[in-house]
Amino acid sequence: MVRFLQFLLLAVATGIIVGFYLKGDNPQQGDLIVGLSLVVGMFVLMPMFIYHRYKDRDVTDFMLNKENIDRMRRYQYGDEEE
Repeated sequence: MVRFLQFLLLAVATGIIVGFYLKGDNPQQGDLIVGLSLVVGMFVLMPMFIYHRYKDRDVTDFMLNKENIDRMRRYQYGDEEE
């Protein structure tokens, strides 16, 4: 999965660079390549990266509930007893 994400990031970056390079000769083709690279980056690469990074994490650690609010208040005001 990591290698695939690295390859996809490299392909998106290469597509953006090539698109800007070709924009001087053929603006429509350059815009198309840049646009497709951005779409792949946003709708394919980013969700896959987010899934890869957070697949083994507990979602409740990131939720704002009463226990986490109390923990943040204790941390903010220096009361570290638990």
